[in-house]
Amino acid sequence: MTKVDLLIKNGKVFNSYLRKFIAADIAIKAGKFYWVAQDIKSVEPKKVLNLHGKYIAPGLVDSHMHIESSMTTPAIMGQNCAKYGTTTIIADDHEIANVAGIEGLKRFMSQKSLTDIFFAIPSSVPSTTPELETTGGLIAEKETTELLKDPQIVCLGEAMNFKGITSDDDSLIKRLIKICRKERPTMPLEGHCPKYSGEDLAKFIYAGITSDHTQQTPESILEKVSNGMFVQLQKKSLTKEVISAVIDHNLFEHVAIVTDDIMPDDLLQGHLNLLVKRAIQLGMKPEDAIYISSFTPARRMGLWDRGSIAPGRVADFIIINDLQNFEIQNVYKNGVLVDPEEKLIPEFDFGPELLHSIKADKLTVNDIELKTNLVANGEVVANVIQISKVGTFTKRVQRKITVQDHRVLWHESGLALLFIQERYGKTNGELSYGLVEGALSGKGAIGATWAHDHHNLMVIGTDLTSMILVQNQLVKQQGGYIAAIENKITANAPLPVGGVVSQAPISLLGKQIKQVRSAMNQLGYFNTNEIMSFSTLSLLVSQEIKMSDKGMFDVKTQNKIPLFSKDETNE
Repeated sequence: MTKVDLLIKNGKVFNSYLRKFIAADIAIKAGKFYWVAQDIKSVEPKKVLNLHGKYIAPGLVDSHMHIESSMTTPAIMGQNCAKYGTTTIIADDHEIANVAGIEGLKRFMSQKSLTDIFFAIPSSVPSTTPELETTGGLIAEKETTELLKDPQIVCLGEAMNFKGITSDDDSLIKRLIKICRKERPTMPLEGHCPKYSGEDLAKFIYAGITSDHTQQTPESILEKVSNGMFVQLQKKSLTKEVISAVIDHNLFEHVAIVTDDIMPDDLLQGHLNLLVKRAIQLGMKPEDAIYISSFTPARRMGLWDRGSIAPGRVADFIIINDLQNFEIQNVYKNGVLVDPEEKLIPEFDFGPELLHSIKADKLTVNDIELKTNLVANGEVVANVIQISKVGTFTKRVQRKITVQDHRVLWHESGLALLFIQERYGKTNGELSYGLVEGALSGKGAIGATWAHDHHNLMVIGTDLTSMILVQNQLVKQQGGYIAAIENKITANAPLPVGGVVSQAPISLLGKQIKQVRSAMNQLGYFNTNEIMSFSTLSLLVSQEIKMSDKGMFDVKTQNKIPLFSKDETNE
């Protein structure tokens, strides 16, 4: 008689291959499923678990996410997402790579985690080119070749540089794709393809990129899938219309649910399980929602040893009390029950590349007073970043602003001042300026070194004194996310690891970020995700007008946009 570690009796077991629950017993041996069948008797178990008819499904697989989006470490992320049922993640840690290159990335990847973590090669370090943005690290041909030798690497991370991918020019991203195709010809090449359609989309796919995870519509998901793309559905894409499109066109083999970016305060509430629940609430059958959050993403990433409950697969599974509400009772990793209680994880040595990464000087109010030489007195036309209340896209608008003694009186136009300071010590703290509409109405400032993807020091405000207070504190504490109201810091989330990550427990970090979000609301900043809205004002690959330490740019053309002109212009 075969000895097994655990025998689970009387469960309704999700069969991924038939996409339905079947009454069965499960035997587990040495961390893997040994046998799945009805009324198993010919084994000798160390322990028996009677589920009394409860549902059991594979552990969830998150095939596209960024650990640093939760501003935390691999170990803390693993502890927190495991308790919500996510037992495998594929992390694209390009934030850490942008800060500290391959050395910082390898140090980050070396930390052990309860959840199995596989990694993507960050393909967008920088997201555009060094001429458009300054980063601490660079992932080029040499680094990519080295990372491809690491068995933890399972895909090329999201390729975002539309111009670099689609133009006829020889670009870094094209060379990286070529290396991956040569060294790992079956490895998925992931993409970031927002709003592109028709020939633009065809060019993107033609270059070798075969997935997209940006915000979808029913029309976009159909166009992408019908052109051979795999589509990863993040929270923004989980709408009634998109879910209906997936169901009506039977797209379950071509889509997966992913978290992409999940904030620390949201992580207090759940992880991928919340999105599975949302898909069910929007009309998807629980069996199909489980399928596209376990089996489909595992298969997409070539992880053939997981994503299903079958002999030889890793014994990662969840026990579900209420299928319709996707209420998880327990999580098992490698056949062992996961303790849902938060445990303090000892601080990890992330090395000098990540622990001393803010090399910018403290500024004064005089340093950030906005002036122009276009006119001494009169008006200038400003190219302004207009933010949206929903999502992270922006628009370019033009506003006339009064100039007095060369000083630009932007306050009088109801705008907020934005500055980005180079913080890697490469350009002597170069500053760029922008003006933002629809951001702040109260007197204060918000600042962060968590500024996608270059992660330079970024501050927005309506009050120069508050802006300097925030900038000085960010330099002092080696990064973070800070809000100040009327010259007083009211919320502060220190992020001392690379200026983007904290080693604090999620219970503390989530509370700090929640306070920052609340302070942003007090200042009049409202968005479906205020943190991401602000932090992607610096993301040069997210439409339509964004900023780096090098200035303001049109995302699609990558042309630099002047802050001021004498007349209205389309340039």
